[in-house]
Amino acid sequence: MKIAVLGAGKMGISFSRSFLKFELIKPENLHLITRRKENIQQLEQQFPGSKVSDFLGVSTVDADLIIVAIKPQDFQFVAENLKFRLNESQMILSIMAGIKIKKIQHLFNHKKVVRAMPNSPTLLGMGITGYTAAKGISFVDLMQIERFLNSTGRSVYLENENLLDGVTALSGSGPAYFYYIVDAMIKAGTEMGIEKNLAELFVKQTMLGAYHLMNTSDKSLEELIKDVASKGGTTEAALQTFEENRLKDSLKKGILAAERRSKDLSE
Repeated sequence: MKIAVLGAGKMGISFSRSFLKFELIKPENLHLITRRKENIQQLEQQFPGSKVSDFLGVSTVDADLIIVAIKPQDFQFVAENLKFRLNESQMILSIMAGIKIKKIQHLFNHKKVVRAMPNSPTLLGMGITGYTAAKGISFVDLMQIERFLNSTGRSVYLENENLLDGVTALSGSGPAYFYYIVDAMIKAGTEMGIEKNLAELFVKQTMLGAYHLMNTSDKSLEELIKDVASKGGTTEAALQTFEENRLKDSLKKGILAAERRSKDLSE
């Protein structure tokens, strides 16, 4: 299978590396297309044996799958200035946030479109991607797409495209919420007199261990919390303060605000 990546930024490069790492494609069957001429030499060094082109210099693209990994705000310009045309057998996989299938089909004048929403841990092969597809995409084609997406972590197919706004808010933006909480914990540690590097070690290792315990335990989240929060103890004091300040409600409101913003952008 031949793949072209339109937009060789962080996410496009991440996907390309995963495909090559798991030998889903051969280097010679990968075509990276960048808008920045100054990046061509660096990309050629990073991807020996693969084709690297400047966006404005590409007149034909010999690929079965074209991954659109450009910034959403640049999409209309790119679509209107393409010098190559897609044929009916080619398939588009968009990983742009907020750009709906209908708009992609219209601007590319092409029906075979799959839309996906990955998150930043795909850079390490530990991401999760929600995806959906236009009508008429065959089961075989979807399984091929899922195979590629799973090389970057895990993937989940969604029948309803509108749910991708929720996926964007939950997992697409989710790593930032996690970092936000970690940052607050580290700063609390330094206020208690713990050196920053030690505070970071304690918090990061705690988060890592808690994740694995949560992922391997049969207990619910409420039960896991109770295991740590003994009656009248230190954890209970912290949790009571969180409840008094409606921390959980604030987090939920923030995530719902992200979903609303995603819907606004898609309009």
